Amino acid sequence: MRSGRRQTGRDQQGPRIGHIRDRRAPSWLRPVSRVFALSAVGVLALSACGSTTVDDIKVGSGRGWPVAFHDARNSATSPVTGSRALTLSWSRPVGGPLAQPAMVGPEGQVVVTTRTDSCDIFSFLMPTGRKRFCNPMGISAIQGGAAVDGATNIYVGDDGGVNAFNNLGQPRWRTQAAGVPVSVQFTGDGNVLSVTQFGQIDVLSRQTGNRQVSTFQLLGEPDFLAHPDLPRPPDFSGLDDCATGGPQCPVANVSAVDEKSGRFYATVWRPGEGTADLVALTYSGKEIRRDWSAEMLTGGSATSPTLSPDGSTLYVGDNTNRLLAVDTSNGRTKWVQDLGFPARGAISAADGLLIPAGDDGHLMAIRDKGDSAEIAWERKDLALRGHPVQTAGGTGYTVAPIGDNLNLVTFDTQSGATVDSHVLPGAQGSTAGTTVGPDGQIVVATRIGELFVFKPTKK
Repeated sequence: MRSGRRQTGRDQQGPRIGHIRDRRAPSWLRPVSRVFALSAVGVLALSACGSTTVDDIKVGSGRGWPVAFHDARNSATSPVTGSRALTLSWSRPVGGPLAQPAMVGPEGQVVVTTRTDSCDIFSFLMPTGRKRFCNPMGISAIQGGAAVDGATNIYVGDDGGVNAFNNLGQPRWRTQAAGVPVSVQFTGDGNVLSVTQFGQIDVLSRQTGNRQVSTFQLLGEPDFLAHPDLPRPPDFSGLDDCATGGPQCPVANVSAVDEKSGRFYATVWRPGEGTADLVALTYSGKEIRRDWSAEMLTGGSATSPTLSPDGSTLYVGDNTNRLLAVDTSNGRTKWVQDLGFPARGAISAADGLLIPAGDDGHLMAIRDKGDSAEIAWERKDLALRGHPVQTAGGTGYTVAPIGDNLNLVTFDTQSGATVDSHVLPGAQGSTAGTTVGPDGQIVVATRIGELFVFKPTKK
């Protein structure tokens, strides 16, 4: 499975969709195949039989890893009781690089986005690693946000739109957007929340892709009367800055959503400003409104915002090595902790224990004490190579270099002590993320484009 040979679409169970590759724009936007377009309309027409405007498919129970950082609040934690005895189940190359964590559906279907000559989204079966489907998309799908619902329908952003596929990779719908949706989340009422790097926010029906409320622009609407010849930038503009929250990527991160209140949080770096903002917005079911904005992220946003379990505190990192805790009611800073390195991804947050991610620091845990923070423990011998995650039962997982190898390290979240360690055979560099499957499987995605899946060992 780990040979360098390209895996073709013939080892998939579902049909492979599309064959035309044009790197200038996604195939869905070009009139190059009227047959494909008509067949897609046919699929939607068939699905229109009956009550299609009412979606009775639930977002899901949270089994698996449905969105980039597991849940709406970006907690980077799993309710599954993590196993402390693992064994390597399978590994395989994807064929292209990976920039985002693997998504895992409620039944264990693994989904990743990449960039290859033929496909940009892949799905694999958890038990065997067998490819279920691969589809061509826009070239920026590798950096787009993705989400999987309770029926393993997949929602993913690419150049100029949000796409929906079923669990076999068949297209369901596509809704256009300005830019690349780098944040794809679910709202409390079961819709898709899409935010592009240009700051366009849409709430879309999971069933049809229709906008449920008017589009909201975080950077404001352009004044075409004052600037009648204002050009629209290419959809992929600024994406290279998103990984570090740089100034060319106005909205760089995955939004954190409070499903009960409808409030969600984004980071925004306005053109010409020296500091990025943390912004609170609310989706009410009828509109999107801005609640407050706080200028606080020096050097830009280093992490996606993470909500505490009770929704009262938001954690976010900036590019001056600071971790900030913010009162969600008004944007007031509760405390600031210097980590000594810029965190990346999201902050793993469970019961007041915060574990930062990134490639420039070491494994450590911060304890939130309300109006202050303290270092609960740290492991300076374990350098970070990706995103640590926590699970129920006080078990965490991270990837660290040990000797000449990258290792998946199982650790006790209360003490930081190593419980187990496994080599990722042949892995190099760093990882795009570590995720947890519905039955405690651990999926590691490396940036050079390999998947490693570990399963709990039965005793």
